[in-house]
Amino acid sequence: MQQMATIPFYAKQGGECELFEHAWKKQLPLLIKGPTGCGKTRFVEHMAARLERPLITVSCHDDLSAADLVGRFLIGNGNTVWSDGPLARAVRNGAICYLDEVVEARKDTTVVLHPLADDRRILPIERTGEQLAAPPEFMLVISYNPGYQNLLKGLKPSTRQRFLALNMAYPVAEVEQAIVQAETGVSTQCAKQLVQLARSFRCLTEFDLEETASTRLLVSAAHLVTSGLSLRLACQAAIVDALTDDAATAEALGEVVRAVVGDAP
Repeated sequence: MQQMATIPFYAKQGGECELFEHAWKKQLPLLIKGPTGCGKTRFVEHMAARLERPLITVSCHDDLSAADLVGRFLIGNGNTVWSDGPLARAVRNGAICYLDEVVEARKDTTVVLHPLADDRRILPIERTGEQLAAPPEFMLVISYNPGYQNLLKGLKPSTRQRFLALNMAYPVAEVEQAIVQAETGVSTQCAKQLVQLARSFRCLTEFDLEETASTRLLVSAAHLVTSGLSLRLACQAAIVDALTDDAATAEALGEVVRAVVGDAP
């Protein structure tokens, strides 16, 4: 008997798991919006395992082309052979296809999602003349960080309106503490201090930080603590220095660290 894959840990915050499951059952695509490091990718991994579907993840970037997603002809041993891209593989296999930070991809690339994200649920492959019909098990999921959205990097309305939308945020303090402990095995007191520090950083408005202290950074700091590094040094390396290269800003954030976790090296 084949053993089921372990379901990745995910701390539920509301009705997001039910929404994802109903969207999958009804063959509806899903857009997940939330800040960096709040758990979007882990959530999708958790749901794919929970639904017992394979997951194909694509990290989108400026150079991502339609051919990178759909596929291309390759030449080998004197022959020309078609090679599916991750999106085509996901459709053929009835997988969940997750496009992370989709707004980073070129707009002409995201247009290939349109026939998959509406009631047609097909993927036309122009190079081969094939039209792949998505099986009921296939699901398209995309995500992005609204904090980065601008006129150049935003979803076109014609794309956005094809998707259900799920807003995610950093977890409430108790849930975030439970996540840090479950992921790292750090003590309750240490997890509380890390979450308190993150809350303090997220309230700061006087510094021009592109990002704030995410749950992901807290987990990294906790891993350093469980390996024997002091909490203050762990916070400096995993949080402060990860957030800024500016010396004055780093010093100011360091003062917040010392106020929350103490001066011990």
